[in-house]
This record gives sequence, structure tokens and C-alpha cells, in this order.
Amino acid sequence: MKIAIYSAFFSTKSIDYIKTVIDYLKSKGHNFILFEKIKKHLGGLADSYNYFEDNKLLDKNVDFLFSIGGDGTLLRSISVIKDSKIPILGINAGRLGFLTTIKKNTLEEGLNQFFKKKYEFVERSLLEVQTKYKSEALNDFVYALNEVTINRKNTTSMLSIDTMLNDQHLTTYWSDGLIIATPTGSTGYSLSSGGPIVTPSSKCIVINPIAPHNINMRPLIVPDETTLKISVKGRGNTHLLSLDSRIYTIDNGNDIHIKKAGFNLLTVQLQGTYFFNTLREKLFWGQDTRNVQ
Repeated sequence: MKIAIYSAFFSTKSIDYIKTVIDYLKSKGHNFILFEKIKKHLGGLADSYNYFEDNKLLDKNVDFLFSIGGDGTLLRSISVIKDSKIPILGINAGRLGFLTTIKKNTLEEGLNQFFKKKYEFVERSLLEVQTKYKSEALNDFVYALNEVTINRKNTTSMLSIDTMLNDQHLTTYWSDGLIIATPTGSTGYSLSSGGPIVTPSSKCIVINPIAPHNINMRPLIVPDETTLKISVKGRGNTHLLSLDSRIYTIDNGNDIHIKKAGFNLLTVQLQGTYFFNTLREKLFWGQDTRNVQ
């Protein structure tokens, strides 16, 4: 088996995790390749390993990618996976770790479980973004796993966000912004903005205004085959468009087209780490101090 190891943020803890995973793979005789930015953190052994570059598609002979960090790291790792169908195993070296599978205190146990094939795949949809007028910023990678977000830039004034679904007018949101989230992203920014929680396998898109001026505007769930066309106006000339953690400046009036991507992402879910367990553990569902004996 050949494993690619990816990390984006290099704290002392994440470097320790990376070295532990490397030692584990070496001891089990597995081939592996490392993200190029890891090299400078490995000291004298760095030159003995092989590396892959950022934003370049991994070779198809890679069987799995191990993302070591938090949810942000896993989101960034998509840029080297793209539509290759290489599954991602998330190893949590961060805090919340909603998308990651292996916990901090069970690293070796989790790896043993993985290599015993005690896991299943979770297929996750992505969003694809295009703009009416060509934007050099979006040429790199036009997909989002969590959400696409429109925000105001350099102003405290609201945006006017005209939104169409399947060429039919929905509404004009007067708000600080608009979140278009996948089921995976429903537990991220959208949830913090009052949106619903959606199970990862649901076939839908969540449209959620940020601080709308009209308080009767509420999140809307639409089928995932829905296409969106969004036109933004405001007192400034530009606004912000974010795809997960990547932020771009877009001119007002440059229509934004959003649809479900033509491919899905595969993530690895170890046995016992199911979505509803995660809700209880990470979001403390059902926990109430009044019920503690």
C-alpha cells in the first residue's frame, strides 16, 4: 500500500504526529510519500524520503492520503486529491476535528484499525464555482467541500445579493453575506450562523444568509442538482468570495455560478466513529448538567 502524508500547519504537536505516522508506516513496510512542506521539519532524515508538490494532482498509484492536522488541513488537502478518487483519512492533531477520524490519544490504535480494513468510505459532495467574467484567482481550484461564502469587504454596509435558483428568481438578500453549504459544511460556518445540521449523505445544498436585515429570512434547503446564480451589489466595488478557507476578491456585478461538482470526495470513517457519535462528542448533543447524577 502507498500512502501520501499531508499537513498544512506545523505545530510541535503536528510534527510529532507526522514523525509517529512515518515510523509506524516504516515499521509495517508500507510505501509513503510526503507533502513537500514537511521536509524542513524532519531534520537529518529529510533527504531519505520522497515528496509531492502543493496543488499538483497526486499520482494515481497512491492508495490513500493521510491528512494530519484539523479540519482546515483536510480541506486544504483536497487541492492535491481533486477528482482522483484517492480516499482521505483524517488524523486529528487540532482541536475540534469534526471531519477527522483518528483521535489524538488513539493514534496507533486507529492506524491498526485502518490497516485491518475496519473502516468504510463516506462519499461527500463538493460545490463548483465559476464567474461570469474570467477571474485569474479562481483558475487554481474552483471546488469547495464545506461551503462557498459571499462576504462584504472593507465596508460596514450590507450587501444586496440577488439569488436565482435554476434560472428562477429566489430573492434578494440584504445581509452581511450568504453561505452556500454542502451537507458536510452544514456543521461549520453555516451552523454558527443558525443553519441546520445535515447528514453527510444527504443530497442537498443549504442556502443561509449572514445577519439578514429582514429577520424573516431563514436558511433554505434545496436539492443538490439545483444551480445558483448570484449577483452582488453594494456601496463598494468589490466583495469577498471564499471557497472553504481560500478567499478571493471579486468585482460587484461579476455573476457567481454555483453547482454541485461532477465528482465526490471519499473520506475514511473508522468503525465506531459515526456521524451521530460525532454530534454527541463534538457538539455535546443531549448533555445537560441538570441530568448529571
